Amino acid sequence: MKTKYWIQAARLRTLPLALSCILMGAGLAKLCAFEITLSTFSLAIITTLLLQVLSNYANDYGDGIKGTDKLRENQDRMVQSGKISKKSMKNAIVILSICTFISGLSLLYFSLDFDKIKIILFFLILGISAIIAAIKYTVGNSAYGYIGLGDFFVFIFFGVIGVSGSFYLFTHTIHAVVLPGIFFTGFLSCAVLNLNNMRDVDSDTQHGKRTLVVMLGLKGAKIYHYILLLLSLASFLVIIMLSNNNLFFISTIPLILVLINLKNVIVNRNVNELDGELKKIAFSCFLSCLTFYVLTQLLVDSLAI
Repeated sequence: MKTKYWIQAARLRTLPLALSCILMGAGLAKLCAFEITLSTFSLAIITTLLLQVLSNYANDYGDGIKGTDKLRENQDRMVQSGKISKKSMKNAIVILSICTFISGLSLLYFSLDFDKIKIILFFLILGISAIIAAIKYTVGNSAYGYIGLGDFFVFIFFGVIGVSGSFYLFTHTIHAVVLPGIFFTGFLSCAVLNLNNMRDVDSDTQHGKRTLVVMLGLKGAKIYHYILLLLSLASFLVIIMLSNNNLFFISTIPLILVLINLKNVIVNRNVNELDGELKKIAFSCFLSCLTFYVLTQLLVDSLAI
C-alpha cells in the first residue's frame, strides 16, 4: 500500500525526540510557576511534529537523488527504492512546508500579543528558518548535512530554539533555567544524529557526505558521543536540583537507557548494529522529558523557583 510507504518515510521513531524540547520547555515553564494554555501547547506540538516529518521527507528525497542511500542495508528509503517517486516526494515536501508555516502562524497568533511586533517578526523568521533548515539538511548543492554542520543545526533547533523558544511562547519571558534544558535535549539529539552517522559512515564516505563522523573517524566519533551523553546527564541533574524536590529524580529512570547505550557504543565493533541504539537515546530523552513535565504539573505549585 502507498500509505504504508509514506508512513515509513515519516520515520515515526524520530517523532518522540522532536517532542522532547517542547515538553522540556513546558516543564521548565511550570517549574517557574507559569500556567500554559492548551492552545499554545497543542499548536507547539503540532508544529514540531510537522517540522520533523518535513525534515524526514526532505532527508529521504535529498539522499535519494544523490544516491547516498544505495549502500545502506536493512533500511527502507522510499525514494531510493522507488516506492515513492521523486516527484511525489517533492510535492509532499512543498505541501508539508505550507502546512508547517500555517501551523506556526497559528501558534504565534494564539501565544503572542499583537502589540509585540518585533517579537512576532523574530519568531516568524525563526519559523521560516526552521522550515528551510529542515529541507536543506540533505537537499540541494549546499546541503549543510554534507559539510559537517548537521550536529550544529540539530543543537540549535532541538536545543536552543526548541527549549528556549517554546519556554518564551509559554511564558512571554526568558529565564536562566532554560540553559540546562537546552543542553539536555540538544546534546541527546546530537547523540542520535551521531549514532545515525556512525552507522552510515561507509556509505556517506563513498558519496562525499562529510558528516562529523566522517571528519573525526569512528574513534573520534565515539569519544564525541561519550562527551555528549555525559554532558546531557549532568545537565538533567542540574534541572533536578533546581526543582528542589527529590521526587523529580523519578524522571531520571529512563536515562538508564543512555547508560546502556554508552556501554554498547564502547564495545561496538560493527557499525550496522548501532541502528537499534538510536531508539534508546530518542526514547530515553522523550520519556525523561515527559516524566519531568508530568511531575511539574503534579508537584510544582508550591515549589516554583
